[in-house]
Amino acid sequence: MATARSGELFGAAEAPPWTPLAERMRPRTMDEYVGQQHLLGEGRFLHTLFARKVARSLIFWGPPGTGKTTLARLYAEVIGAVFHPISAVLGGVKDVRQAVEGARIRGEVSRQATVLFIDEIHRFNKAQQDSLLPFVETGVVTLIGATTENPGFEVIHALRSRARVLQLRPLDSGALRVLAERALKDDERGLGATAIEISDEALDALIESADGDARGVLNTLEIAADIAAREGDIAHINVETITEARQKKTVLYDKKGDAHYQAVSAFIKSMRGGDPDAALYYMIRMLEAGEDPKFILRRMVIFASEDIGNADPNALQVAVSARDAFDFIGLPEGVLPMTQAATYLATAPKSNSVLMAYGRARKDALAHPNLEVPKHIVNAPTAGMKALGYGRGYKYPHNFDGNYVPEEYLPEALRGNRYYEASDSGFEAEIRERLKRWRG
Repeated sequence: MATARSGELFGAAEAPPWTPLAERMRPRTMDEYVGQQHLLGEGRFLHTLFARKVARSLIFWGPPGTGKTTLARLYAEVIGAVFHPISAVLGGVKDVRQAVEGARIRGEVSRQATVLFIDEIHRFNKAQQDSLLPFVETGVVTLIGATTENPGFEVIHALRSRARVLQLRPLDSGALRVLAERALKDDERGLGATAIEISDEALDALIESADGDARGVLNTLEIAADIAAREGDIAHINVETITEARQKKTVLYDKKGDAHYQAVSAFIKSMRGGDPDAALYYMIRMLEAGEDPKFILRRMVIFASEDIGNADPNALQVAVSARDAFDFIGLPEGVLPMTQAATYLATAPKSNSVLMAYGRARKDALAHPNLEVPKHIVNAPTAGMKALGYGRGYKYPHNFDGNYVPEEYLPEALRGNRYYEASDSGFEAEIRERLKRWRG
């Protein structure tokens, strides 16, 4: 049981009582910032920039609630620059010009740099993004753009070439737990001044349901505290309170535990068994519980070769296309190509011939790794090799009817071994008949 209590974790700051908890708890220093250690860890790129206090234009790319705005503010503070935020949703070229003019005057008069922060920079069209180029290039402003969309598609190349693109990742459960517990303990900016008790199960449910979103954790926690406070002097937050606060069913799901492996196994077996309805149920259940969509997509790509293979060669293309489509559009719409792929794979003809062929061939490759390649299929680029018989007698298939001629390709010790045995399922039945003719 975690219990909220007072504590001096943050410096003093006055904020109106109606300010959301997530905004009140926004980190004020880098010591308070949690997550993104792949950028901020010792020796990493941002760690070096902060340590050297140098101004560099950056583009932060990542999902909501991963700390893009906060990191930009802290960066401006560390390098001693004025932080000038603009929302690409509400602002335009006029706002950029005003910001640039202020930065120019500030630089000339007080020799102070300006960080121009553009939130949702992908919302700017090409002309608006073009308008930034001369000021970024000459250093009038240090640009930090924040985007939830892939900058490779949404930010013009000229701007990307003048800024370093850094990808922020969803916060892991440890980082989210730190933020939630800070908010519960802080009696100045957080919920510490209120008598709140939260069960360990509720805290787990809160973190698992956040999908790496720090803002989501704090918003849900604040609403849960309001709901629980109506029930008595001490606010008791349980799993049901978290569910009510999120207005959705909280799925208890450990990404590293039994529930994870059970759901994944059920998903794969449902596709293998030709049940698209069950496959969709388990896929969506995993997604709603916070599973990484890319993990599910990887499993579908593997499944396309392992359980379908040449019975339907298009299956692999569908799975890979779903992965690429998800990378392109992200959530929430990215679940649609995932659904298309899952239903296609579930209803495709099945064959594990590719898996079995690999196992058989690997066994011989490991047992006989150094057998001599037949001389007639080895190229002979020199006269000496030709004199030794390399390349002699090779039959070029395209010179024969049907572009096929019987030939020996395996080392002599392995001749006659069969690794790939095509099934009679789907397109592989045609392959089976073709191989039967050739081998006959």
